[in-house]
Amino acid sequence: MDFSVYFFSANDQIDFGSRYDFIIEVAKYADQHGYTAMWTPERHFQQFGGSFPNPSVLAAAMATVTKRISLRAGSVVLPHHHPARIVEEWALVDQLSKGRVGLCFATGWHRGDFVFYPENYTRRRELTFSSIKTIRDLWAGHEVTFSGVEGQPVPLRVFPRPYQRELPLWLVHTSNPETWIKAGEIGANVLTLLDNIERLQTNISRYRQAREQAGLDPRTGIVTLGLHTFIGSDEAEVRQIVADPVKQYLRTFLLQKTADASLQGESKTSSSAEQELIVNLAFEDLYVKKALLGTIPKCASLVRRLQEMGVSEIACLIDFGLDFRLVFEMLPKLDELRAMFQPSTGAGAGAGAKAQADEDDMSWYYDR
Repeated sequence: MDFSVYFFSANDQIDFGSRYDFIIEVAKYADQHGYTAMWTPERHFQQFGGSFPNPSVLAAAMATVTKRISLRAGSVVLPHHHPARIVEEWALVDQLSKGRVGLCFATGWHRGDFVFYPENYTRRRELTFSSIKTIRDLWAGHEVTFSGVEGQPVPLRVFPRPYQRELPLWLVHTSNPETWIKAGEIGANVLTLLDNIERLQTNISRYRQAREQAGLDPRTGIVTLGLHTFIGSDEAEVRQIVADPVKQYLRTFLLQKTADASLQGESKTSSSAEQELIVNLAFEDLYVKKALLGTIPKCASLVRRLQEMGVSEIACLIDFGLDFRLVFEMLPKLDELRAMFQPSTGAGAGAGAKAQADEDDMSWYYDR
């Protein structure tokens, strides 16, 4: 099982500069301790995820301070961008990182975000899938013709050329099971969250079958699963630490859903008591069954089950409102969990061995 680090925070009370410092230092730590990738999303005009308007900019910053870890967008909302512009930006990051870029594409869903290209909202899913071939062709160096001024056809190639010949590609899944089948058909990987473990197992099976029917090796597609992560030595202590931040995280997400419903002219109002009941129930469900929250034995049990189901990589969501110092102090525990699922011999042993976080890893924070 591969482990990566996933950022998708609400802004909380943390200033933006401190959050970006934190992300950069986590990238350095993850790079030095053998994690697979760093994931940063694209979000606009909302507190939930509002620190991440452009993942390519943040990936470029991380590229200059890391050496081996993959730098992935989780996700680029494709209908907000011209395909050629996506390839330009990420080819530059690919050069800066010497071939460590990976992109996950999303269709978008929040109506307010589509101020960029309002005409793309109703056909956002169709546009996303039709643009993937264009992006792959541009990445490979092929000439593609676009419509220019007054409809004039403009053939072009994109520069700089990327470092990698082929772009590692994911599709993000939120609720539509057809996304899994489409990802399998086009040879893409999948990035998803855990809403229901039985449904996840069904979707993975559909994905593997779609790959096989498309003439692809069904075993090689990557299923990346994002999970809230905080590991400690005492179950009660971990629950106490994460309860309020996770609940606030859930409240912020619900506010965004309500705002989107309002833009659609729907009135989905509920009382404060009803909202708190939803948040408390969601927290209990998340903590018990759908997150790496708790002790190593508890978390390892979930990882084993996911591994048996065919999950390839866990993207550890560590930035959900916790104090940054607590997160850094937690990372060696996460390394212990990772070591349980890494090769015990050969070249992978160093990356999978239990990491000993020394003072230098965290000195930037403690000296502030």
